[in-house]
Amino acid sequence: MFRKVLKTVGGVAVLGATGLVGYLLISPPNLLKVGTNYSAKIVCSNVFIAGRDPDEVLTLDVQAPGHPLLKHVSIKVDRKAQTVQARLFRFFAPATSQFRQGLGCTNVHDAPLSAQTLEALDPLPAGLWPNGSDVALSQDPKVQTVMSDDSLLGDGYRAVVVVRNGRIVAERYAEGFDADTPLLGWSMTKTVTAGLIGILIDAGRMNVSDTLVDSFPQWAEDARRDITVADMLAMTSGLQWNEEYGDVSDVTRMLYLSDDMADFAADRVPETDVGADFNYSSGTSTVLSRVWQDKLSDGGLTYPRDALFAPLGMTSAIVETDVSDTFIGSSYMYATARDWARYGQFLLQKGVWGGVQVLPEGFVDWMFEPVAVSDGKYAKGHLWLEAPGDLPPFEDAVWLQGHDGQFIGIFPSHDMVVVRMGLTPSRLGYSSLPLAKELFSAFEN
Repeated sequence: MFRKVLKTVGGVAVLGATGLVGYLLISPPNLLKVGTNYSAKIVCSNVFIAGRDPDEVLTLDVQAPGHPLLKHVSIKVDRKAQTVQARLFRFFAPATSQFRQGLGCTNVHDAPLSAQTLEALDPLPAGLWPNGSDVALSQDPKVQTVMSDDSLLGDGYRAVVVVRNGRIVAERYAEGFDADTPLLGWSMTKTVTAGLIGILIDAGRMNVSDTLVDSFPQWAEDARRDITVADMLAMTSGLQWNEEYGDVSDVTRMLYLSDDMADFAADRVPETDVGADFNYSSGTSTVLSRVWQDKLSDGGLTYPRDALFAPLGMTSAIVETDVSDTFIGSSYMYATARDWARYGQFLLQKGVWGGVQVLPEGFVDWMFEPVAVSDGKYAKGHLWLEAPGDLPPFEDAVWLQGHDGQFIGIFPSHDMVVVRMGLTPSRLGYSSLPLAKELFSAFEN
């Protein structure tokens, strides 16, 4: 009798396991698909843009700081096809990310990826930064002491670049990274999106008072008809959005499960009145990318390179797209730390570069203005007033901030820009403000 029961239980277990395997093969849960698509994307970009070792990227960038499930992800890199495939437990939730020259890597789901590519910009000539590729670092021992203090640079730092009076005066790179390594800015990309919109405003093609119904006609049917570009930049659109990472949320569905990310984000429903509440949302920045691209007859794929990166000498910069060729203006720009510093210096100089007013006069001042309903934390141009580590605002500083410890501090009173890139989870509470304060003291005493 016991043997019969045991045999029956064993048969049921086998059937159950077979059914589970079949389910995972045919229709894996979204959490698993988010994990494998995230893994494929991060490895692909770091291999084909930054030239890093794929196994190192999987271990250090994906698995070490991430969800426990990610430790069971395996990857396959096809350098000829320029793809990365990721699977969970070697079989489940397959994901593919495809590299295209000049446009980086894109996760491919149900729709085909276009054959669009962009030519790389020519390297900078010899000469002192920012006009050239050379730097003259400070030999002041006080500055060198600050830059050698690992506690100020923070766990997981990868690059720190300091610009003072328009010149790079200090920099440091972690092992495996150097001045030529493109690094992911995550949400610092949002501020670049704001700059691209500013350039189009200067060209008379956009205004911050524009609504978005031309790009999203369905918005004309409800309260979304009144949302303006300014509302989106200020994160006060009133649209529902969940920015939580580490699970299946609006932001992870958009980034890792959607072929058309702007359409996904534009489908969010009004949750509060326009302008009534501050709700940080990567969806808004991706929607804005579609809006500004729609202003250009060719779809705008060359515009960041031609209108911003080339004039500023940001020769390493790449903004990645989704399958619909919309720039992921919320999250996915790669550039060397020196090129990120160029963008910070550009904002410090009020949108002037090489004596040319690239952004409309007064636009950067507007970008730096606080959003009234953000409790002093956020500024109108996709910028933070609150210092990293949830610290109070500091003097007249503004910040570009990105996931996992990406910061650019712009300090007008000190004529300084401090770039800090790395892989530092927010739970560690790192702030680059103490680093900046020590640098102020070193230079000014």
